[in-house]
Amino acid sequence: MQRKASAVWHGDLKSGKGTISTASGVLKETQYSFSTRFENGVGTNPEELIAAAHAGCFAMAFSAELGKAGFTPSAIHATATVTLDKTDAGWTVTESHLDMTAKIPGIDQAKFTEISNGAKAGCPISRLLNAKVTLNAKLEG
Repeated sequence: MQRKASAVWHGDLKSGKGTISTASGVLKETQYSFSTRFENGVGTNPEELIAAAHAGCFAMAFSAELGKAGFTPSAIHATATVTLDKTDAGWTVTESHLDMTAKIPGIDQAKFTEISNGAKAGCPISRLLNAKVTLNAKLEG
């Protein structure tokens, strides 16, 4: 299976602008620029897109692992916060922190923790990132 996205960039780094599009059409010439990446400009940026991918991937992986264990979640809310730091190698995504709350009938805290940690490690985007991946998981009553 392959997925495809494209980017077009015009101009230099600081004053230039670009667009990002996905083959599905969900993103179509979505604006990004230096200011959307390193300041607070309007538009998206690569790190925000990675965060969205990681949150979505983790929620699906967690749901799959719950299903294997015989649980069906009522709701899973996942947020990923990606950290971009300047390192000796240059700008680097150093961490993706997942925050998740879930409502899962019939599960106890120990099983919840075990399954959520397994999903964090097994999520394809977690495995893609050459970064520290952390998780704060909360079971709702």
